[in-house]
Amino acid sequence: MDLGGQVCRATSGEDTVSFTPEQMDNAATIVGIAMGRGLPARAGTIAIATAIQESKLRNINYGDRDSLGLFQQRPSQGWGTEEEILNPEYSTNTFYDALVKVPDWENGVITEVAQKVQRSAFPDAYGDHETEGRVIASTLAGHTRSSLVCRLDSPTWHSETDDLITDLERHLGVAGTISEDARTLVVDAGDEREAWSVGQYLVAKAERHAITAVVVGDQRWVRSSGPSALSWEAAGDEGASGPTQVVATLTPPASG
Repeated sequence: MDLGGQVCRATSGEDTVSFTPEQMDNAATIVGIAMGRGLPARAGTIAIATAIQESKLRNINYGDRDSLGLFQQRPSQGWGTEEEILNPEYSTNTFYDALVKVPDWENGVITEVAQKVQRSAFPDAYGDHETEGRVIASTLAGHTRSSLVCRLDSPTWHSETDDLITDLERHLGVAGTISEDARTLVVDAGDEREAWSVGQYLVAKAERHAITAVVVGDQRWVRSSGPSALSWEAAGDEGASGPTQVVATLTPPASG
């Protein structure tokens, strides 16, 4: 039963997963960085499954012994300093640095591959989250379209446009353009898959960046605290200029 409240959902095929906006924000960072590094969606699946098991997709500053962050990496085991590990970009990149060194990681069993990276005391647990990882990675990689949504309260802050542009570049490796009035972000993607990756990334980051609507081609997600936010709709006259263009509506600073 849906009791309302802020929530983000991703759907692929018959599977739907739900997380808090904070968790989906972190998921977008994880999968976005995989895309920016040119890794396949499977890398995101493995990383998301691992982070769900290790931290429930939360950037926590505690854990077993000296474990920290999304992936519960340990400074004493050479993963970095405490400050570095608590930076989601750093911890995600170090996870992928280790992942790509695992022989045949693209085809191996997720539990076994993740264990070779993490060396956990509970090696079989990663596989418990394979479906969640696959669903989130498929949507954020743009393979499954119109399938990631968030129901959110109206923002009470404005969009920090420099931070948004930086996130797009550092995570997805794409450039965006902000309008002069700071009300609109436009990204011209290379193809439709990338457009949906960018668009659904922006929905997942809507809480952080005070985004109120996202358009991908002729489809639109509109922020709301009601049920309408849990689906994409035909954009009509609000559509982008083509199927590879993404347009996000931002919250500008208050005038005066």
